[in-house]
Amino acid sequence: MPDREVTNILTKPDVALEMTLRPSLFSEFTGQAKVKERIEIAVQAAKQRGEPIDHVLLSGPPGLGKTTIANIIAKAMGANLKSTSGPTIEKAGDLAGLLTNLEEGDVLFIDEIHRLQKTIEEYLYPAMEDFKLDIIIDQGPNARSIRLNLPRFTLIGATTRSGLLSAPLLTRFPIRERVDYYHADQLQQIIIRSGRLLNIEIEERGAMEIARRSRGTPRIANNLLKRVRDYAQVRGDGRITAELADRSLELLEIDQNGLDEMDKRILEAIMFKFNGGPVGVSSLAVAVGEEPDTIEEVYEPYLIMEGYLNRTSQGRVVTELGYKKLGLLKPAGKQPGLF
Repeated sequence: MPDREVTNILTKPDVALEMTLRPSLFSEFTGQAKVKERIEIAVQAAKQRGEPIDHVLLSGPPGLGKTTIANIIAKAMGANLKSTSGPTIEKAGDLAGLLTNLEEGDVLFIDEIHRLQKTIEEYLYPAMEDFKLDIIIDQGPNARSIRLNLPRFTLIGATTRSGLLSAPLLTRFPIRERVDYYHADQLQQIIIRSGRLLNIEIEERGAMEIARRSRGTPRIANNLLKRVRDYAQVRGDGRITAELADRSLELLEIDQNGLDEMDKRILEAIMFKFNGGPVGVSSLAVAVGEEPDTIEEVYEPYLIMEGYLNRTSQGRVVTELGYKKLGLLKPAGKQPGLF
């Protein structure tokens, strides 16, 4: 399959800088060793057969490299990458336009694929299985269906909430991989690499200080690196040491465990406004002034992973560790999930 330039339909703010920090090869990608190995094997096997790689579903919390993996797959396959997201596909015609403009072997990347409307999702089924697209022309008695042949392509879907995907769509992805949070030493390697690309002088201990406060997420690690760089430039000599990184992150109100102001507001709201829980996400969102989806997708997974929060059938409950984190004692006799 001939090599073609990787392109994107959508543009994002600061995309040039973002792309410089993203690895473009499997060998440059740090972490997710098992996921990377399995996808590499699938890519090599598809190239040996001269076929596009099977459809791929990447799931996991935001900022862990799903989009980066999609870019790497496209480059490894020598294919065009065309990117969009679930919410931007508002009608069947939008999806039809994307699919009919694909070329043989192209990769179509749909971010937040769980947010596709169900009526649009159904158009994907024959496209993914048979590479055909059924289009309805006219309405009422004059309505008729036209079937278009599509080139063989690869759909890569990314989702932060795989549980919201319908079973028919989920089963049409032969390759399903979940990316998970990174260890601090892996994030340290990512920060050192990013520092090199951004011409930042950073010590290993300084990189580790940022890494262990990055919530296991490369995107957060790179964002914090840029903010610490600014602090080092204005308040230091430009070199990032452990001490300077600590002062900078304290100014940003990010504590030793990576918790920021909103994390603490969530814990405090459950403790003081809802008696420690349980509380539903909608009520919690109103209490802290944040969207429910943001709480569920951005803040809650890390708080649960670190053991500060439990999610029960009745709602969210602060754990004993959560109380200790804020320097409080859990009320005696308080059981998770019970008032």
